[in-house]
Amino acid sequence: MDQFFSWEMLATLAGAAAATGILTQFLKGLLPKLPTQWLSYIIALVILLAATAATGGIGADWTVWAIVPLNAVIVSLSANGAFSAVKRASSGK
Repeated sequence: MDQFFSWEMLATLAGAAAATGILTQFLKGLLPKLPTQWLSYIIALVILLAATAATGGIGADWTVWAIVPLNAVIVSLSANGAFSAVKRASSGK
């Protein structure tokens, strides 16, 4: 493995959720008025749109693009849940 992230990895649930969680934690302080869950969804949507385009989705039919917003919900919820679990575990609960 010669890189941490690849477009193929970002197109998976695990890769997109990891990147979404990391970017959400870095960016939430810059946008304090935007709820963190919305920020997480927007980041997940952008990551999945870019990963779909980078992995050959540009020439795909509309059904490939239509499912991206739904997948972004799943990725966002996964990233938020993972961060909550880490936070809970680090506080000893």
